Amino acid sequence: MPHRKYLLILSLIFAAWWLALAIQPWHRDTWLLENTLAVAVAVFLFSFHRKLLFSRVSYTLIFVFMCLHQVGAHYSYAEVPYDAWFQQLTGRTFNSLVGWERNNFDRVVHFCYGLLLAYPVREIFLRVADVRGFWGFFLPLDLTMSSSMLFELIEWIAAELFGGDLGQAYLGTQGDIWDAHKDMALASLGAFVAMLITFIVNWRFQRDFNREWADSFRVKHKAPLGEDELARMTRKRK
Repeated sequence: MPHRKYLLILSLIFAAWWLALAIQPWHRDTWLLENTLAVAVAVFLFSFHRKLLFSRVSYTLIFVFMCLHQVGAHYSYAEVPYDAWFQQLTGRTFNSLVGWERNNFDRVVHFCYGLLLAYPVREIFLRVADVRGFWGFFLPLDLTMSSSMLFELIEWIAAELFGGDLGQAYLGTQGDIWDAHKDMALASLGAFVAMLITFIVNWRFQRDFNREWADSFRVKHKAPLGEDELARMTRKRK
């Protein structure tokens, strides 16, 4: 299937999913706040889809993550009733089965943030920044970790700004003082797993994998930077 047609189909399915979950969310203010992410991603994909058309794999991974995010936005992450759904199906709660003591839907989505979005980020690094070898695996992991940290800072600022129930619902710590640290750790773990799988696939099937990996550590520009580069730039201006 052509990439643009595949993107159109996923977009229509997501639009239907978004509309269904936009109907009577449990907390409308929280839903609006959470959907700032969905709007930002949609604007990015629409704005750049002609210049930067992702693979069907990347579009699928983004689609799955955004669908999960909409579930969290509809119920608020701390109140997604997965336990009740699981109990209706099996007669017991999922938390009792795995030994969880809190609603961990937010933790699952943070893990999925790294697991599902690290590969699309890798596509950007390879196709736009033209990175190769080791850096094609490390930089997606690094950006996922740093963006996860940035999101935790945004959550903190939003909680301070809005305060009250809305701030607490958006923050979603559920009384865990290490919530932000655990969320960042899970996003990092998800990205690591994604890059490890990608590494194994490339190592197995990419013919020039070893050469590219070794070349990625080769120094491309021998001249030092810093004050040396500043001196060179100022000489050129004269």
